[in-house]
Parts: sequence; structure tokens; C-alpha cells
Amino acid sequence: CFEEKFPNINLRLLTLKSNFRIPFYGLYLSLLGLCDASKESCNYILEKGNGHRIMLVLGGAKEALDAHPSSEYILTLKNRKGFIKIGLAHGASLVPVFSFGENDLYDQISNPRGSKLRQFQMILQKKLGYSTPFFRGRGIFQYAFGFLPQRHPIDTYVGSPIELPKLKKEDITSEIIDKYHQMYMDALTNLFDTYKEKHGNKDATSDIIPCG
Repeated sequence: CFEEKFPNINLRLLTLKSNFRIPFYGLYLSLLGLCDASKESCNYILEKGNGHRIMLVLGGAKEALDAHPSSEYILTLKNRKGFIKIGLAHGASLVPVFSFGENDLYDQISNPRGSKLRQFQMILQKKLGYSTPFFRGRGIFQYAFGFLPQRHPIDTYVGSPIELPKLKKEDITSEIIDKYHQMYMDALTNLFDTYKEKHGNKDATSDIIPCG
């Protein structure tokens, strides 16, 4: 389990703030120890020190729209740099993590970038605060359709931490942010390339793209 492999780490998973506005569901997430993925939450948790850490799903809502079962993994990461700035403010290490198999849990209606469906989904995302992939899973007693995920393994790999210096706000420049952001993207790509064959697809590719 996590506690055995990573002792003395109090990890908080962060999710969309809008999830906490859903009646009862928000309370359920809080009871599980989740927090919203705002800058304020990140700073509050990291300021505690003593092993308090956060887990961010960097691609988030926009990346979900590209989650199709295939050998191509599209990562919405190229211009997401806020987490680097927060890490530098607290001297927190960046730990790249990649999971194979998540895209195989659901089938999603084809929605290539630039299509009318994708444009509609982007409009909904801006208004609602989260994306709306049109997906199909399985049911309880049948596998043709439903909301449950398909039976497919998920293999998660954790890379080596990238040590960040602790800097004052005025010392955090765009050049420093870009430097560590590139280091993180390189480390994540290396993690992907190292384990993709073990996952069963040596020809798999990863494409890091902007958020737009």
C-alpha cells in the first residue's frame, strides 16, 4: 500500500473546486481527505511541512477530452506552470507519476480537436467548470453499455523526485519556472518511455500539448 512504500508522507489528493459544490458529494470527498485544487489549498497544505504533500492531476478536465483507448497518450501540460511556482515557493520536490491503462476504462465518442463536438464540449467546460466527455462503460450484469469502468488494469509508475529550491516570491522568475517545468516534462516523458514496453505497448507515444 501507499503508506508502506512512501512512509511518513501525508498525501492529499486535489480535485476540482466545483466537485465540492455538489450536495453530499462534496462532504463525501472531504471525509476522504480530498481538497480543492486551488492555489490557496496547495499553499495551506504545503505550509504545514512535516511530510504534508499534495497530488495534482495536471491535465485535468481538458485532458479528459483526449482520453481515448489508443497507443497515443495526449498530455495537456505544456503551458501549465502554476504548480512549478507553488513548488518553488515551498521548496517542494516534484515527483512525476504516470499511469498506463486509464484511457482504456471507457470508450469515448470521437471528438477530435476542431470538431463541432469538441467546440461544444469546450463551451460547456467554460460554463460549468469541468469537462463533459461522452463516454460508454459497462453495466453490472452486461458489458455493452453503462457507467461502470471496463475491467482493465491500471499500472502506475512513480519517478525520481526533482528537487526544487525554496525561493522568495520576488526571486521566482519566468526563466526559473521554465527551467524546472522543462525538467518535469522531460522526466515524465522518460518515465513513459521507460515503462511503456512493460505495459505491453512498446510503440506507444506521448504528446505534450498546450491547454488550448
